[in-house]
Amino acid sequence: MLNSGLSRRSFLRTISTASLAWSLSPKIARGGSGSAPEGGGPAETKVSVIKTDYRSKGIREAISLLELEDEFAGKETLIKPNFNTADPFPASTHNDTLIGIIEELREREAGPITLGERSGPPPTDEVFEDKGIYELAEELDFELVNFDRLSEEDLPLQKPKKSHWKDGFRVARPMLESEKIVTTPCLKTHQFGGEFTMSLKLSVGIVPRRGYNYMGELHSSPNMRKMIAEINQVYSPNLIVMDAIEVFTDGGPSSGERKRANLIVAGTDRVAVDAVGVAILKVLGSNEEIMSEKPFQQEQIKRAAELGLGVDGPEKIDLVGEDSSRRAIDRIRSNLF
Repeated sequence: MLNSGLSRRSFLRTISTASLAWSLSPKIARGGSGSAPEGGGPAETKVSVIKTDYRSKGIREAISLLELEDEFAGKETLIKPNFNTADPFPASTHNDTLIGIIEELREREAGPITLGERSGPPPTDEVFEDKGIYELAEELDFELVNFDRLSEEDLPLQKPKKSHWKDGFRVARPMLESEKIVTTPCLKTHQFGGEFTMSLKLSVGIVPRRGYNYMGELHSSPNMRKMIAEINQVYSPNLIVMDAIEVFTDGGPSSGERKRANLIVAGTDRVAVDAVGVAILKVLGSNEEIMSEKPFQQEQIKRAAELGLGVDGPEKIDLVGEDSSRRAIDRIRSNLF
């Protein structure tokens, strides 16, 4: 219940600075949506690819093909977007993509929906403002958590055993305690050492920037791409929806060479989704870092597969789609190997 005289937008701004007790119950310990598996990854996973000009249609069809049934029914669900900056898509998650995902979650009778993010370099609240996220939260009735404003208590230290991080790293508590997690990566190259930024690199935004030197440690390390993958050990998403209507095939993450793919990609396996994303870049024609290596040779993907975060080879990816997507799927499959 909101206090009289306190607008919803003010409330959203206020809760972003507070402890998470208002939203997330402590019933789930580390890895609320299932912490990363030990050892090898899954034997096979399904990735849906939909050829479309229309986000809402593509999102609905892509999720439907995953046969998740009542996965989200009655469950607190956290959406982690790509809001590194407020630059226009594909630099940041398109608002229409968020709308399509939220509508689909509501159709599936999901419980309370929260969007959580840490932007950078721009402050997260400015990115929310510039992208119209406060208004969107009012319109669609979801809550916001600004990871930038969490207390140290709500940034618990994580020390995965298999990690190149010197002393571990802190992580926004919602990523550990939400019952269900949905991530919404864009498909783009990354000119500052990551080589590409999709679902694995989305996890960098759960590690704090302000008050800590984690980003300095990451960007100065020769193991940057391995460290990106290693962040993903502390949580597991239940759904990944990657908007590839347009992509950056060079440059990135905030600007770059644009090409139109007209694809929506969805899955539950970060390794598989990113491998499909790299294959799409190969189909479109990309930079030397992308074109010179097979998807499963890319360091982010290779390290994540070694850690058991997803499938370890292209033969374990079952690409599915409607008849209109068949040609696109065939070209993607040929570039996975």
